[in-house]
Amino acid sequence: MPRVIVLGIDGMDPRLVEKYVKQGRMPNTKRLIGKGDMKPLGTSTPPQSPVAWSNFISGMNPGGHGIFDFIHRDPATRMPHLSTSRISPAEKTISIGSLVVPLSGGKAELLRRGPTFWKTLEEHDVDCTVVKMPANFPPTPVKSKTLSGLGAPDVLGTYGTFSYFTSDPAEVKEDVGGGRILRVYPKNGKVEANLIGPQNSFRKDAPDCTVPFTVYCDSTNAVAKITVQGKEIILKVGEWSDWVTIRFEMLRHLASMSAVCRFYLKSTRPHFRLYVSPINMDPADPALPICTPDNYSKKLAERIGPFYTQGMPEDTKALSAGVLSDEEYLQQAKLVLEERLRMYDCELGRFERGFFFFYFSSLDLNSHMLWRALDRGHPQYSAKLANTVGDFMPMLYGEMDKVIGKAMEHVGDDDLLMVMSDHGFASFRRGFNLNTWLLNNKYAAIIDPFSQEDAEFFMNTDWTETKAYGLGINSIYFNISGREPGGIVSPGDEARELADELKRRLKEVRDPETGERAILNVYAPSDAYSGPCTEDAPDLVVGYNQHYRASWDTILGEYPKAVFEDNTDPWSGDHCMDRTLIPGSFICNKPIRAESPNLYDLTPTILAEFNVPVPPEMIGKAVL
Repeated sequence: MPRVIVLGIDGMDPRLVEKYVKQGRMPNTKRLIGKGDMKPLGTSTPPQSPVAWSNFISGMNPGGHGIFDFIHRDPATRMPHLSTSRISPAEKTISIGSLVVPLSGGKAELLRRGPTFWKTLEEHDVDCTVVKMPANFPPTPVKSKTLSGLGAPDVLGTYGTFSYFTSDPAEVKEDVGGGRILRVYPKNGKVEANLIGPQNSFRKDAPDCTVPFTVYCDSTNAVAKITVQGKEIILKVGEWSDWVTIRFEMLRHLASMSAVCRFYLKSTRPHFRLYVSPINMDPADPALPICTPDNYSKKLAERIGPFYTQGMPEDTKALSAGVLSDEEYLQQAKLVLEERLRMYDCELGRFERGFFFFYFSSLDLNSHMLWRALDRGHPQYSAKLANTVGDFMPMLYGEMDKVIGKAMEHVGDDDLLMVMSDHGFASFRRGFNLNTWLLNNKYAAIIDPFSQEDAEFFMNTDWTETKAYGLGINSIYFNISGREPGGIVSPGDEARELADELKRRLKEVRDPETGERAILNVYAPSDAYSGPCTEDAPDLVVGYNQHYRASWDTILGEYPKAVFEDNTDPWSGDHCMDRTLIPGSFICNKPIRAESPNLYDLTPTILAEFNVPVPPEMIGKAVL
């Protein structure tokens, strides 16, 4: 039986691969292309990571697997929720004084539907190892070794919430996306604070679990000692700790949660500043299912040490909030990469037969944050920035080349090696406030014009006059009667006419500052999807033009004053544009027969290598 290795390198852009191959930065990739082939890889509509990876996993488009955006909405309430998974508390409880005793278990539910190719392989006796697969939390129940990637939460149930402790009142902000900034009051070189953990469902009103810690700052040297639950961590200013295991007590001696975090000491004087990473589930004892079999993450941690279990490990939010500088963020990104490389070396070295998949996040998340150093036309570009961090992305492509080289050493002539990415990348220079455009063009209405910029989650929306609303990164929903409460758009002809009108008008929108079209294409579900989940799709999907993307405010239902705005967030590169602009990469050690391979074609291609029948739901075709 042949062996198949697939390297999933999120965000690997085919244009940058060609550039760095020509510059001699990717010699292994050049050898692989010479032995086999490389072609652009068609991505999903829209080209968001959970959507694209679900295409790969299922061999279908979103009409089959049901993932259309990072964010979906409940039509009954119009409130947003994560698209890929749902975590529910115990349905039945009993109260005894201040205690809440669960009579049934809570659950984590994977919302992606359709087949999973490694489960199909397993059913035909193919051994599988699938490490850090995105859009697979909680993991599909299988006997194979799998570890969840993108979509796995931290202990708070978020994509990652950092904590920043500072004695400088000027740094304290109440509303920080992806984190908490907390004021501390040093006294005689001593700082006392709390790590904030998950809500304690065993107590009435579910208060936050906390773990106290103390920091002792040296009076003469730039060094401090952190004590937490009997552990002592000595850090110099500018130094990162190893993983520290902590335990949140929920019900004394009966219920607790193990977790891990890292500390980074920014300064001790004149102001005290301490960053604490998002608190991750302990891979040796995860509170939620993140792997199959249940002990796989524990055994992996025994071999390589604790590791990030949250799906998005690079702390992009801390950089966006100004808590980490560019240099400090790059230090953290290197820690993530080093940890992932140890995991890769360990598991690739143990792979002997069957199928092996391994995922890398570094190119994707760092392209998001550092594209401003590559694009001279970006509002945040500067020569100083380019000189400081401009070499980081080429370095990362070089590291991925080494990863490819190790895989090449591991395969024989009869084995298949595939290197693939879910999408490429483009510069995100300007934000488009979709809901503001809908408001200005009479497709939406608000209750109080004086509070236009103050409300989120559509709290100021007048639904009696609103026909359409934007939610998520690429999605437009209509206010359909019988579907949304108080909906005013009739399903059928009126909805189709509204769709046609919006498709035409949105493609005509031009940025008054640049003269460029902001939107390249707008798709109705019938244009892009097939399968039983198509009825759950957004009513329109927006394909933004090069340099444009939905603004952060649009994503969660706000109405800023301006329709266009410069992107001043370090999150400067993106891929949530039109699918035709940002294809992924497909590199293989065998010739690629298809002229235009697509993500969902790779799934039947893998099955074909093992002579496994392709499930009838899959729409892709083998491409080798």
